[in-house]
Amino acid sequence: MTRLRARAALAFALLLAALPARAEPLARELFGAARTPSQQAPAPIGFYSKGCAAGLVAMPESGETWQMMRLSRNRFYGQPEMLAYLQDLSRFAATLPGWKGLYIGDISQPRGGPMTGGHASHQIGLDADIWMLPPKSLTLSRAEREKISSISIRTEDQTRTTRAWTPAHMALMKAAASDPRVDRVFVAAAAKIAMCNAAPQGDRAWLQKIRPIYGHNTHFHVRLKCPPGSRACEVQSPTVAELSKGGDGCDETLNWWVTTYLEELRNPPKRPKPTGPAPKTAKTYVMADLPGQCRNVLAAP
Repeated sequence: MTRLRARAALAFALLLAALPARAEPLARELFGAARTPSQQAPAPIGFYSKGCAAGLVAMPESGETWQMMRLSRNRFYGQPEMLAYLQDLSRFAATLPGWKGLYIGDISQPRGGPMTGGHASHQIGLDADIWMLPPKSLTLSRAEREKISSISIRTEDQTRTTRAWTPAHMALMKAAASDPRVDRVFVAAAAKIAMCNAAPQGDRAWLQKIRPIYGHNTHFHVRLKCPPGSRACEVQSPTVAELSKGGDGCDETLNWWVTTYLEELRNPPKRPKPTGPAPKTAKTYVMADLPGQCRNVLAAP
């Protein structure tokens, strides 16, 4: 009987060895399942597109000069510095003609980290999306905030702004970029071109923080610097100042966005088939790809 059990155990072990190893769970599934922030001191950990966040704080759903949108996503958590910044900017927005404040989109998940969909960054509580739609009401219900949509401020060919783009939009983006807490602001290339054309000489330094990027025509994306003392936060490099060599960024790099880049989007060039494993992204990261502290963030109460 003992010999039969030994043989059976050996056969079972061989069977297990023959089965494919269970894949490690994706980090985005683990962080996407977290419903509340960790009870830790606030800290951004890692990089904007490869990290997590301890001790995030929920942005109040509504305030005198803002409303959080798409509440069902549960992505209204940020570092205290981000929440203070958004509230400050919303108060400025309320002084603009036709604006009662701000509609604010995604910040981060409760514990940051890769998201189940929609963003590569927004992982450490220092990124936020701000809608281009000027708020007419700041008393929208939760249901209304799920249905309402923002507006696009660029043409279909992506080279020019539409009539939806106003001087108030430019004033808002200037205020957003001029704040010393801000590292850079991402927006559609057409908006950057419009601001480069409209900004007067002698008042253009803020433009260097405005960076053109695809897919940002219905909102602009603000990224804050790593707060002082945040030792686990990875600074973005090169800095905006290095990218534009101290200028305003209204140069050949900007022209590239509306010539070469857009043409490649319309007619992708033929490139050799990549060899080797595909590079990892926010969609494919596992916990081993993120900073070690992120395991503690997930495990914390």
